[in-house]
Amino acid sequence: MDWHTILSFVFLILLGFAVTMYAILDGFDLGVGMLMPRATSEEQNSMVASIGPFWDANETWLVLVVGVLFIIFPAAHSLILGALYLPITFMLLAIMVRGVAFDFRVKARPQHQPFWNKAFQLCSAIMALTQGWMLGRYVTGFHQDTIAYLFSFGIMLSVPAVYVLLGATWLLPKTEGALQEKARHWANQAWYPVIACLLLVSLASPYVSQNVLHRWFSLPNLFWLMPIPLLTGLSLYRAKKLLISEHIKQQRSWQPFICTVIALIGSTLGLGISLFPYVVMDTLTVTQAAASTPTMVVTLIGVAITVPFILAYTAFAYWVFRGKVKELVYG
Repeated sequence: MDWHTILSFVFLILLGFAVTMYAILDGFDLGVGMLMPRATSEEQNSMVASIGPFWDANETWLVLVVGVLFIIFPAAHSLILGALYLPITFMLLAIMVRGVAFDFRVKARPQHQPFWNKAFQLCSAIMALTQGWMLGRYVTGFHQDTIAYLFSFGIMLSVPAVYVLLGATWLLPKTEGALQEKARHWANQAWYPVIACLLLVSLASPYVSQNVLHRWFSLPNLFWLMPIPLLTGLSLYRAKKLLISEHIKQQRSWQPFICTVIALIGSTLGLGISLFPYVVMDTLTVTQAAASTPTMVVTLIGVAITVPFILAYTAFAYWVFRGKVKELVYG
């Protein structure tokens, strides 16, 4: 195996890691935004306070994903962005409006504040839906047949459901009182569509791609890979068992969120295994899409410096702002 192949796989792993980090960290704050219409005005402020110190920095991982795709896999970058131009445009517009709405929902004139509050909530939903649609189209290799579009629609509904579950379980350890009880109720409600969507997507995937069918259902792959869906299922089952317990509000309130995160990691790992060795399903392999070896070497040096700083800052921010939320104050 030459250096070009080795570096290609290194950056593929980094790309998968960055996507997973983005899905977890930005996923829960988008989930909180989508849950806000179900809360009172005071509760909405507490919900925003729970994500306030993190939400903007979470999108650093999205920047890293696009950067690695553009520099290391330029052929895939061109193909993916060309096929997803419209949903990417909607997502970027939603990111910009959501960022403005985060401040304007309390800083604008009183008569305009409800508009910006709704904009924050709506843009959270738009981002989740567009990401789901883009993931579905990507997984199907941008095929134009009816099955591919139906599968993409299923993924589009799955992603917001997962984000809502993440958001609700995030609120459990961060809030108290009536809002915490509501968060437990929301998480219990979100659990069922998450399970339904994941089951439907898992059952449909082999019919969408022969590569997925061969990877997961041929022997001995079936036995080697079975622990991944089992871990995902057991994590979601454990989350449900915790959520139906009244004691979760006082003890082990972090555990449903951790279980949901483990399930999400299992899902993204399964997706990566399904796609490998393709960067674009059935079209471009990792080595075909990769840039030249000198480009990857230089980029690896930069990534080796940058990513540890991102991880350190992320860990520091979450440590500093641990515990229950306090009143949100805008400077």
